Amino acid sequence: MLRVIHEMPAAHAVIRGSETFETIQGNVYFYEVYNGTILVGEIFGIPDEVEKESGGFLGFHIHEGGSCTGSPEEAFAFAGGHLNPEKEPHPKHQGDLPPLLSHRGIAWMEVYTGRFYPEDVIGKTIIIHDCPDDFRTQPSGGSGRKIACGEIEGWEKS
Repeated sequence: MLRVIHEMPAAHAVIRGSETFETIQGNVYFYEVYNGTILVGEIFGIPDEVEKESGGFLGFHIHEGGSCTGSPEEAFAFAGGHLNPEKEPHPKHQGDLPPLLSHRGIAWMEVYTGRFYPEDVIGKTIIIHDCPDDFRTQPSGGSGRKIACGEIEGWEKS
C-alpha cells in the first residue's frame, strides 16, 4: 500500500495549450509517496479532431527543459526532450508516463511512478502530445507534436 507523505501536493503544473490548441487547459499535481510520486492530472478542452485522430490516447511526458516557450515553427521548443538523465532508451526515460486517455475533450489520470520524486521534476516541464506513445520508437515513442505544456513548480504553502 502506498502512503502519501504530504496531504498537499509537493509540486504542480498549470497546463496550457499552444496557440493552435488554445482550448486545452488543466492542472497536474505531484504528491510525494514512499519510494516515488503519485501524479494526478486533470485536462480539459482537448479538441475533437485531436481525440479522433489519436483514438483518444495522447502522449504524456516530463521533459527536461524548464520553459513552455518556443517558436512559430515549434510550440514549446524550449521544453526540450524527455527527462532522461540516465541516457536510457525509450520507454525507460525517467520522464516517460502512461498516455492520457481523452473522452469528449476531458482526460483525468492518477498514476504512481518510482522513477522520480516531485523535487526531481521541479523546474522541468510536462508535455501533452497529439499522438499516442508507441513505447518503441526512439527517442520519444512517436508521440507527435507538443500541443500543451506546463512548467512544474513547487507547491506554495499559504
